[in-house]
Amino acid sequence: MAAKAWGGRFQQQTDARVEAFTESISFDSRLAAVDIKGSQAHAQMLAKVGLISDEECQQILEVLTQIGVEIEQGQFEFRFDLEDIHMHIESALIERVGDIGRKLHTARSRNDQVSTDLKLYTREAIHRIDSLLKDLQVAFVERFERDQDLVLPGFTHLQRAQPVKAAHYWFAYCEKFDRDRQRLQDCLKRVNVSPLGGAALAGTSLPIDRQYTAQLLEFTDVARNSLDISSDRDYLAEFCFCMALVATHLSNWAEEWIAWFSTEFGFIKLPDAFTTGSSIMPQKRNPDVLELIRGKSARPIADVQQILVLLKGLPMAYNRDMQEDKLALFDSYDTVAACLELAAAMVEGAELQQETITAKLEDGFLDATALMEYLIKKGTPMRTGHGIVGKLVALCESRQSRLVDLSLEELQQACPQIEDDIYQILGARNAMAALCSFGSGGEEPVNEQWQYWKEKLGI
Repeated sequence: MAAKAWGGRFQQQTDARVEAFTESISFDSRLAAVDIKGSQAHAQMLAKVGLISDEECQQILEVLTQIGVEIEQGQFEFRFDLEDIHMHIESALIERVGDIGRKLHTARSRNDQVSTDLKLYTREAIHRIDSLLKDLQVAFVERFERDQDLVLPGFTHLQRAQPVKAAHYWFAYCEKFDRDRQRLQDCLKRVNVSPLGGAALAGTSLPIDRQYTAQLLEFTDVARNSLDISSDRDYLAEFCFCMALVATHLSNWAEEWIAWFSTEFGFIKLPDAFTTGSSIMPQKRNPDVLELIRGKSARPIADVQQILVLLKGLPMAYNRDMQEDKLALFDSYDTVAACLELAAAMVEGAELQQETITAKLEDGFLDATALMEYLIKKGTPMRTGHGIVGKLVALCESRQSRLVDLSLEELQQACPQIEDDIYQILGARNAMAALCSFGSGGEEPVNEQWQYWKEKLGI
């Protein structure tokens, strides 16, 4: 058994079962790069304030870099008895440089060390997720010219409601994912606050320079309360929530496209590379990737609950329970990143089925609202117009016809204000073209959205 960094007052070695129960190296080894980065900044600060010499600092920096390379190349041995990634790296450093390595932990606890690592890791995760979200937005926006002549039914309650340009759907998802990006940037404000130097819980009597390490690690601020530093995992809960909402939006999109891919809808064709077959039914093409994106959304959502339940009963400062916080962080991040990578490729490769969509476009009286709003423009009160159009729809249903099939005389019997210009409004494509309010699904408003997103995303 290796000597424990905390073992000075203990008379017995740790039980092997406890070693296995308390280790975290099996999942926190992925923090190696940020742990080394934080330790190197800490060493530079110790040299700056005179707690170690410049020569000792340089030796620590060089050996830590060497250890990092070995870990990255898979040449470093991990052992349960060394508990976590922090002790693995420190032990390797001490093995190679002796007492110089023992000086690295001066004015530092694993408590503020772990928090620093987690913040550095979460900061990198935010940047990567933001980049993947942008890739997905770009994939949606770049569909505009390909789909610009297509009109789709918009749905409420999964019932046909009003017609919109196809790109109106794509830009709707851009909005959702943009809010996700905004939330991540807001989360970053609280992540990007340096905990390094808070030590175990009370700070230190040694003359450290916390502002200097914050500067080296590119933190924008320094945490003000050492007691809070040890207990704070708000930023992880917040990041996990951001991941859960991204996953929810991905699940909404996947659910919609799963329906659109069905024979009943027939709106969209997915690339073969993103579908699978049946082991017994040779004709089947299943949207398994979309279904798994929908299914995997349960994990980030559950991770929010895991970390909140983990934290809710803890007294102030560090408690060993918090070792489990990384599981929620890693799982939510990994799951969302994997889903986003596939989502962008699917959006790019999918094709709308123009003939099927056009053949069914006039089903469901998508122009009914446009007719009602025509009556409003002619001076009819809204509720009165609603009732008139409702009766006309019922008449058409009894005849199995459409509103555009009604003669001008029949329309005028329902409302004398109707004129022959009504036929410029009736029909799904005309009804779409009539939409003119800012942000709506009509021709010009959608073109305006396209210009906005091209400029915003730098396309």
